[in-house]
Amino acid sequence: MKENKIYTIIFTFIISFVFVLILSIINSITYDKVLENQNFSKIRAILNSMGIEYKDEKDAIKIFNSKIDQIEIEGLKFYTTTINGEKIYSYIFSGSGLWGTITGVISVNENVDKIIGIDIISQNETPGLGGRIEEDWFKNQFKEEHVKDKIKIKVSGVSTDFNKENSSVDAITGATLTSRFFINIINDSLEKIRNALRSE
Repeated sequence: MKENKIYTIIFTFIISFVFVLILSIINSITYDKVLENQNFSKIRAILNSMGIEYKDEKDAIKIFNSKIDQIEIEGLKFYTTTINGEKIYSYIFSGSGLWGTITGVISVNENVDKIIGIDIISQNETPGLGGRIEEDWFKNQFKEEHVKDKIKIKVSGVSTDFNKENSSVDAITGATLTSRFFINIINDSLEKIRNALRSE
């Protein structure tokens, strides 16, 4: 009986060791690829928010490396470029959504009175509801939107506010809370960007 217990303990230890070893090997193999995918997600979002087109992943990386500069102002990291004589600043934001962290990019002009565009890097909102913040129709509401102070959210049941002069966007039907959380993140980002650029 005692030998059976010892055998069981040894067997369990060996199985656990092998399992942990396999997981470690898989993690080391996939680690670089995960980092590569995360980096491309960031590059893609920056270019999309700036309105810069690209053909594929290779083309996006080439454009990013040749046309986008990285600077730091007042502790904030910006990605910048100039398009048609207009200086554009991109900032990676991160804030609390309804169900988790929302990370994305907002691009603005030098005076921070116009949003060039936004894009999402990652989010954990409910698919089909809050998760729709990734859909083009929602993101396009911010494109070329003039901002006097803050972006306002409208709960109208109609997701078609493309008036670029009213500093407003329509909430996602059935996901008003996620929409409000997201707008809070955007407005917080705009304030941080303004404060940083005014210090130059």
